[in-house]
Amino acid sequence: MRRGRIRPPSRGVDAGSLVKLKPQDLAEIAGRTLEHYNRRAADFWEGTRDHDVSQNIAALLQHIEGDPPFAILDLGCGPGRDLKAFAELGHIAVGLEGAARLAAMARAHSGGEVWQQDFLKLDLPDNRFDGVFANAALFHVPSQELPRVLLQLHATLKPRGVLFASNPHGRNDEGWSRGRYGAYHDLETWRRYMSGAGFAELTHYYRPAGLPREQQPWLASVWRRLELAALQRDKQRAEPA
Repeated sequence: MRRGRIRPPSRGVDAGSLVKLKPQDLAEIAGRTLEHYNRRAADFWEGTRDHDVSQNIAALLQHIEGDPPFAILDLGCGPGRDLKAFAELGHIAVGLEGAARLAAMARAHSGGEVWQQDFLKLDLPDNRFDGVFANAALFHVPSQELPRVLLQLHATLKPRGVLFASNPHGRNDEGWSRGRYGAYHDLETWRRYMSGAGFAELTHYYRPAGLPREQQPWLASVWRRLELAALQRDKQRAEPA
């Protein structure tokens, strides 16, 4: 998945006041959103293939420890634009895409491995990747399911691995917008989700660069995987006796 032009949800709700989503609700969210991308795959590729996200790619790579090449998961890789860029930089990149047509396009464009998986039913290997590149992908995850998905990404990273995320930010509302489901968090709320899943913030910025904040719809952030056992020990030490 890759997001093009940003629009607010047509039937937005405050994420904090959401009624619990049932399994059939989650299936509808994933099914309708992925079908939207399947129906518009060719137009979507034409509209995004020339987008410059080199700033985001660099933000991920510069924080990965050790020597390249790095094992990278491109989460929501869409038609494979960034997947190919990672490969051309010499890294071992695997794409993950839920929309079947986009996954096929990504394989053809990048020549690399692409896993087709529902973004709410991830099946990821443990301790596999040095970095996860989630560019314009995680905002499709309902707030209710985000902690679980982030823990899955935490687990698929190697110790001290790095996760990059770029999402359209908002006022913590979510809902349907022209056939796609989206959740639009502000920075503080996003920080709570990420720290709760065992990540430490490295940096964040807004995009596109060089514009006033009101013209920067994207919030990009970079996070390092911490060990959950150590986090629990630190939390216990901080609690009053």
